Amino acid sequence: MKILYLDIPIFFANMDMLDALDNYRDDNGKVLEVVRYHYDYDEKKARNDENFEKNFSDTLRQNSPDFVFSFNFLPVVSKVCNKEGVIYVSWIYDNPENLLYSYQVINKCNIVLMFDSKEYEIFRNGRIDTVEYLPLAASTRRLDSLVPSEEIKRKYEADIAFVGSLYTERKQYYDEIAPKLNPYTLGYIDGLVRAQLQVDGMNFIEECLSKEVVKDMQRASNLYPYPDSAETLEWLFANYIINRRATILERKELLTMIGERFGVRLYTYGQNCSFNPKGVENMGPADYFEEMPYIFKLSKINLNITLRSIRHAIPLRGFDILGAGGFLLSNYQVDLARHFVPGEDFVYYEDRNDLMDKIDYYLNHEDERNAIANNAHEKIKKEHTFDVRVGQILDLVKARRY
Repeated sequence: MKILYLDIPIFFANMDMLDALDNYRDDNGKVLEVVRYHYDYDEKKARNDENFEKNFSDTLRQNSPDFVFSFNFLPVVSKVCNKEGVIYVSWIYDNPENLLYSYQVINKCNIVLMFDSKEYEIFRNGRIDTVEYLPLAASTRRLDSLVPSEEIKRKYEADIAFVGSLYTERKQYYDEIAPKLNPYTLGYIDGLVRAQLQVDGMNFIEECLSKEVVKDMQRASNLYPYPDSAETLEWLFANYIINRRATILERKELLTMIGERFGVRLYTYGQNCSFNPKGVENMGPADYFEEMPYIFKLSKINLNITLRSIRHAIPLRGFDILGAGGFLLSNYQVDLARHFVPGEDFVYYEDRNDLMDKIDYYLNHEDERNAIANNAHEKIKKEHTFDVRVGQILDLVKARRY
C-alpha cells in the first residue's frame, strides 16, 4: 500500500508515526511505501491556498497513493483529495481545533480520526459520517530504548512532576477582552469557570453561555467564525477563551497547593518562568524527545491536569507518561477510564482534597505505585502503540475504498 504522508515536523507525534509506518509489515511480510511530502503548517493557508492546491493535485497524479495522511484536519488537502478521488486520513492531534468545523469535513474522501470520544459523538450525532474515534498513542519502542544513566537519574529524579503549559506563552484573548467586558459578563464568566472547576468528566461551559454574554464577548473581542466554517460563537468563546482561562487558574492553583505541602517540579515554557510559588521548582522547558521520557520514568508521581477544552480524551501527555513506564495521577477523563483500569493502570483524583490524599498515599506506597505503572506500560505495549494504530488506520482505509 502506498501512502502520501504530509510531513509536519512541528507535531511531536510526527516522528513516532513515521517510525511506525517504516516498521509495519503485513501478514505476508510486505512493507508500506511511504512518500513524504513536506508541509509547512500555516493555519491561514490550511483552508485555501491556490498554489498548494495546484501543486498537490500534480503530486497526487504523479504518485497515485492509496491514501494521504496528516496529523490534524487540513481543509485545503481534503478539497484536493476529494477532487482527485483519493482517500484522506487525518488524525486529530490538537484541541481545540477549529479547522474541524470547515465545511470540507463532510467530503467523502475523508477519514477524520478524532482522539476525543465526546467530540466524535457530537459529530456523529450531527450526521457527519466521515469521522471515526481513534485515541492517540505512545512509542514504547522509542521510550523503552531510553535507559537513564546515573547522571540522568541525579538530574531528573523527583517525587512529583508536572510537564505542561500554563498558557501564558500564548495569545490570551481573555486578558485582552476582560477590560472591555461589562461587570455582569465578567462575573458570569468567573462564576462559570469556578463551577466548571468543581467537575471533571464533563464540560458545560459552551452550553451555559447566554445570548447576552456571547453578545458582549463578541463586542469586546471582535471574533467571528470563518465564513466557510460551522463553528458557533459559543464554541469559539468556550474553547479559545473560557476553557483556557479555567485551565490556567486550575493548574496554577493545584501546583501552588501541591508545592506548599509536598514540593513539585514544573516543566513548562520559558515564558512561564516567573511562576515560582513556594515549593514549586520551575525547571523551564523540557525537550519532548531528549528530556520528557526521563522525567516520566524518574518521577515517582506524574501529574496530568487536562486542558479543559479536552472533554473526554486522553491527552498525548497521558500516553507518554504511561508509555515511558511512569506512574500517572490524573484528573478524571472518560476515555482514560474507557481504555485503562483506575487503580490498576493509573489513578485519578476526584477533587482537590482527594488529590492531596492520593499524592500522600502513593508517595509512601512504592510497591503499589510501581505495580500500577508496570501494568499500564504493558497495556500500552499491547494496545496503544503507534504500531497498533497504523494497523487500525489501514483497516479503516481498506473498509472504505473511495
